[in-house]
Amino acid sequence: MKILVIEDNADLRDIIVRSLEKERYVVETAPDYATAHTKLFIYEYDCILLDIMLPDGNGLNLMRELAERGKRKNVIIISAKDSIDDKVAGLELGADDYLAKPFHLAELHARIRSVMRRHTQNGENNIKFGNVTIHPDTFKVEVNGQDIDLGRKEYEILHYLVNRANRLIEKQTLAEGVWGDDIDQADNFDFIYAQIKNLRKKLKTAGADIEIKTIYGFGYKLIKV
Repeated sequence: MKILVIEDNADLRDIIVRSLEKERYVVETAPDYATAHTKLFIYEYDCILLDIMLPDGNGLNLMRELAERGKRKNVIIISAKDSIDDKVAGLELGADDYLAKPFHLAELHARIRSVMRRHTQNGENNIKFGNVTIHPDTFKVEVNGQDIDLGRKEYEILHYLVNRANRLIEKQTLAEGVWGDDIDQADNFDFIYAQIKNLRKKLKTAGADIEIKTIYGFGYKLIKV
C-alpha cells in the first residue's frame, strides 16, 4: 500500500516515514503545497496524510481541488490546528479522518488501518477474493485456509491487485504502487515480470482459483477462474 505524507516539518515527516516503512508501506513525501499538488495529480496513492498548514498554501485547497476533479482519496488530515472549523471543512471536502498534533504513531497507524478497512476491505479485517484470503495486519495469505509463503514484493503485488480485482492495471501503475514513484526512471519492467511469474506459480501450486492475467501491451488483471 502506498501512502503520500504531505508535511512541511522535516523532523516529523522523517519520523512518520520511518514508522510507516516499518509497517511495510511504500511511502512518498511532499514538503510543501506545490510538490503535493504535482504528486497528487500525477501518481496514485492508497492513503494521504495531509498537513493543512503548508508554507506555500492551505491543504484544504488540495482537498477542494480533489473533490472538484472527482478524485476520491483516502485522506487523513494531520494538523496542529485543532479547530472545529478546520475539522468540519476538511471532512465536508472529503477527508476520512482528522488527527491533531501531537499524536502517537500507534494511533496514526490505527487510523490508517481503519480508513483502509472502510474503503478497500468493506469494513472487514481481511480481504477475500475467490478462495484466497489476505490478512493485511499480519501480511499472511491463505488459500483454502492454508498458509502460502510469499516474498515481500509478491505479497504486495497480490495485495495491490486484489484491491483492484477485475480491473486492468497498467504495468507502470502497478510498479509505482508497489515500488514507489521513483520506478518511473526504470529502463524496463523485468523485475515485475519475475515477481509475477513466481507469484503465479505459488498461487497455482496452492490451488488458488484466481489468476493474474496478462493483457499484452497494457498490463495485468486479477480474475477468478
